[in-house]
Amino acid sequence: MTLSGSCPTLADAGRNWPFRDASRMLRVGRLDWHVQSLGDPEAPVALLVHGTGAATHSFRGLIPLLSRRYRVIAMDLPGHGFTSGARAEDLTLPGMARALAGLLRALQVEPALAIGHSAGVAVLIQMALDGAIRPCRIIGLNAALEPIRGNALLSPLAKLLFANPLTSRLVSFQARIGNMADNLIKATGSAVDKTGRDCYHMLLRQPSHVSGALGMMANWRLEPMLARLGGLKTPVTLIAAADDPMVPSSVSDRAARLIPEGNFIAVPCGGHLLHEADPQRVCELIEASCAPASARSVA
Repeated sequence: MTLSGSCPTLADAGRNWPFRDASRMLRVGRLDWHVQSLGDPEAPVALLVHGTGAATHSFRGLIPLLSRRYRVIAMDLPGHGFTSGARAEDLTLPGMARALAGLLRALQVEPALAIGHSAGVAVLIQMALDGAIRPCRIIGLNAALEPIRGNALLSPLAKLLFANPLTSRLVSFQARIGNMADNLIKATGSAVDKTGRDCYHMLLRQPSHVSGALGMMANWRLEPMLARLGGLKTPVTLIAAADDPMVPSSVSDRAARLIPEGNFIAVPCGGHLLHEADPQRVCELIEASCAPASARSVA
């Protein structure tokens, strides 16, 4: 099954997209990827992976900070933002990991650092378990590493909504005439700037993006990946806001305990979009996590 609705293009909906000049479209298999690359081309690569319902704009605050030391690569995941051509199988956790691995091969890059937000953390861990990436460290921001509470009800409902081609159009229409985006942002508990709000408004008005987010929710299964966490060889730092109303910080704490080289860092506030609300603080935590052990102990 392919996604409903035509994908927005950079030429129209993306004219004011953050770091538009760094955007390119790249065809890999059936997917047309929206990719952004910033920073010194010779620097180590930092890979940024957003969560469900977001896109590259989610990292607009982190990108300029990280690009001082890294070549930063971010992309819209299958079914999201400006990336088009996704089918239902591309919206599963293994399928998304395979698709992203194919993109990295096409780009001929090997991430030295991998940073994910929410469901994007699961994608990175899946890739590491599959041997598709071998970064020095994975950083997770408010990682969604447990099934959503009520998933026994939400997943079948999402499947039904995803299967109906009218659903995404109805949601997008509602987003055009109502305050859906503002309500969703409020539900994250995060303070998001005008640029971010404008981007979320634009995305929710696109049926293809809504369909992609619904499809990801409908097809997401974490249990097989979670059962393998004990065999993960990549060091992982999970950073979580204590006031995240969408994914409790205890999820990151529990996951870090299951990972051989797992580390949990709690911050008191920032909400689910912590990296958008306080990118400077998040960047400092990332840099501290990637510092040599001796430097971290001194700090």
